[in-house]
Amino acid sequence: MTQVNQTNPKTRPAIFFDRDGVLNKDRDYVYKIDDWYWIEGAIEAIKRSNELDYFVFVVTNQSGVGRGYYTEQDVHIIHTHMEDELKNHGAHIDAIRYCPHHRDALLIEYKIECECRKPAPGMLRNLLSSWPVNVSKSVLVGDKSTDLEAAEKAGIDSLLYEGGDLSTLLKSNGYL
Repeated sequence: MTQVNQTNPKTRPAIFFDRDGVLNKDRDYVYKIDDWYWIEGAIEAIKRSNELDYFVFVVTNQSGVGRGYYTEQDVHIIHTHMEDELKNHGAHIDAIRYCPHHRDALLIEYKIECECRKPAPGMLRNLLSSWPVNVSKSVLVGDKSTDLEAAEKAGIDSLLYEGGDLSTLLKSNGYL
């Protein structure tokens, strides 16, 4: 992952993407590379965001870890796969945050109410405190009300993705 040069804290806008249902087709707990399918226009949206000097972040709830369906290592493997495919297209993600917790988790270590699980804004706030983000020019793209609620709590604008070409959605709303 790319890190910001801390000696040059110039703020930049960011695009925060939810993962399942926004960047990839949501096929019930996607954790295997064979089940990963990019949403139409997702790679283009990320690449264009990079070209326009946006930070690109992914914030994703991954309760399948806590439910025992897959492991945190599986999450890292799929994220590495995403980053490798993006690299092949000249694009990148600056940082990824995920939340494996859920109040109904089967695995006790993940059975907690936390500030990172959307609709809580913890993942967003973590990124905002770690990167020089211009909040007023940033946006979160999500496909659920919990995504939009997390953005609102963090003071970030949001867009609801309801299908179609992701890049077109961002262009038609003035972000790309």
